[in-house]
Amino acid sequence: MDLGDFEADNSVSCRLSSAIPDICRTTDCCLGIDEAGRGPVLGPMVYGICFCPIDRKEDLKELKVADSKTLTEVERENLFCKLDEAKSFVGWALQILSPNTISTSMLQRAKYNLNALSHDAAIGLVQNALDRGVQLKEVFVDTVGPAEKYQDKLSQRFPGVEVTVRPKADSLFPIVSAASICAKVARDHAVTSWGFVEDLGDVDTDYGSGYPNDPKTKSWLLKHLDPVFGYPQFVRFSWSTAKTILDDKAVPVHWDDDEEGGEKAAARMNCTSMLSYFGKSRTSARETHRFFSERRLQSLDSL
Repeated sequence: MDLGDFEADNSVSCRLSSAIPDICRTTDCCLGIDEAGRGPVLGPMVYGICFCPIDRKEDLKELKVADSKTLTEVERENLFCKLDEAKSFVGWALQILSPNTISTSMLQRAKYNLNALSHDAAIGLVQNALDRGVQLKEVFVDTVGPAEKYQDKLSQRFPGVEVTVRPKADSLFPIVSAASICAKVARDHAVTSWGFVEDLGDVDTDYGSGYPNDPKTKSWLLKHLDPVFGYPQFVRFSWSTAKTILDDKAVPVHWDDDEEGGEKAAARMNCTSMLSYFGKSRTSARETHRFFSERRLQSLDSL
């Protein structure tokens, strides 16, 4: 799987897709939707769709597609190759949501939670398939939130398309299993080949599973925390696990209001005022952070 477009800038989201089989433009088709990486504190979340003619969806069973969570990495890779090779009647598309996109969305002033983000990713993929000419008649989705509400939302958004939303849809419908495999393979590739834009030196790539309760993941988060700038963009800093470590290990920050001077607030917080940075000569053996060096910024003792 070629993730070159995403790897060129993994700070933003990216959509990838296969070619549309000619038969899918002239024959009624079914489409499955599933995601990979909803829970981890590290790496992207990937939404995947897979579609094929309704009268050929049983052919997916011959490929032995199954819920990606029940398969080994090698089995998923092999099945994705088979799906990709079945391009005469099978198509797929992916929406890769970067950790940076997830965190900034969830922490913006107008709250945009993970369920809303997931719904919009799924809707965008279905609309893209329709816009590209897929003759879509059936959609099968693994639920996010209450199944009935999600089904009503999709049915209203896509009139004329029969929508089925079920928990564990990836184990009930082969077309959703196929989508699950596409999403999981893409996430695995993205995590394994992650390009860090931050200068972290010799990066430890033993992340563990990426889930918050994994000791290896927690250890990695502690190791790669910058006390001022926080985490590299590989981390979903909106996750409570990351925020707890930041609160405990990072430099405390107090956003002062106009009613109290910076020096008083700093004294109350038992930390140095930002104003003191400009009031005395500073010497430090600590290497300048890349944020300053990239912008050619230097410390001044006087103006």
